[in-house]
Amino acid sequence: MRTLLALPGLLLASSLLVAPALADTHAPLPLAEGSAKPPALKVEIDRARVDLAGHTLEVKLSRAAAKVRIKVVGESGAVLAEVEKPFEGAAAGTTLVMSWTPSGPEAVAKIEVWGYDTEGYYAGVAIIPWSVNVPHEELNFESGSDVVRPTEVPKLEASLAKINEVVKKQAALGKITLFVVGHTDTVGSAQSNLELSRRRARSIGAWFKAHGLSIAIAYEGMGESSPLVKTADEVEEAKNRRADYILALEPPRGKNGDIAWKGL
Repeated sequence: MRTLLALPGLLLASSLLVAPALADTHAPLPLAEGSAKPPALKVEIDRARVDLAGHTLEVKLSRAAAKVRIKVVGESGAVLAEVEKPFEGAAAGTTLVMSWTPSGPEAVAKIEVWGYDTEGYYAGVAIIPWSVNVPHEELNFESGSDVVRPTEVPKLEASLAKINEVVKKQAALGKITLFVVGHTDTVGSAQSNLELSRRRARSIGAWFKAHGLSIAIAYEGMGESSPLVKTADEVEEAKNRRADYILALEPPRGKNGDIAWKGL
């Protein structure tokens, strides 16, 4: 999806879990004798077009659409919006745009999307947007190195405790992955910085794995392409030598599209 998180220096997409169908209920009228029940009505969500910030999403039904209904639920459990919109028999596969106005600024925990066809059948899916950017103290690497120094281990131990706490709390959501993103300042060539940031991200992820983190881990480097503080070339800036630790249900996307995540 393209809902962007304000992560330092890198626009990453919030993860989106589309849960199995909530229902597939037949029409209230009985089928004519000898007629077969049609294939199950399918409700499809284009994850790339779910915009939480803009309060819009796109839906497609596998049969002609009568209407779509959505319910937006906040993290507290409060209903932030309920919207029903008619589509007057729009053909199967038509892009159906839904929008809502939330009652408050609370973060969205779930969106229920129900599609109704022209024969009275309906089905639904639940959208669960979830990702966490884990706050942590940045590691100090020696210049040009990706080796985790013993003096930096306490920082990783503290981060591991935070990661495990979030994973335990949110285990019911599904398969959570840790995504580690490395960044550098502008000292050195763009290519060498890309490779260095990738190696450092891998070192961090490998340390977590070696010290008991049981969830999947993926990593990638952004080099100097996503600075927290914009500088000229060949400028040392400690704030740009950093890493993001992101817990998510699906691979985050970068501002230019998919990121080539590498697994450990």
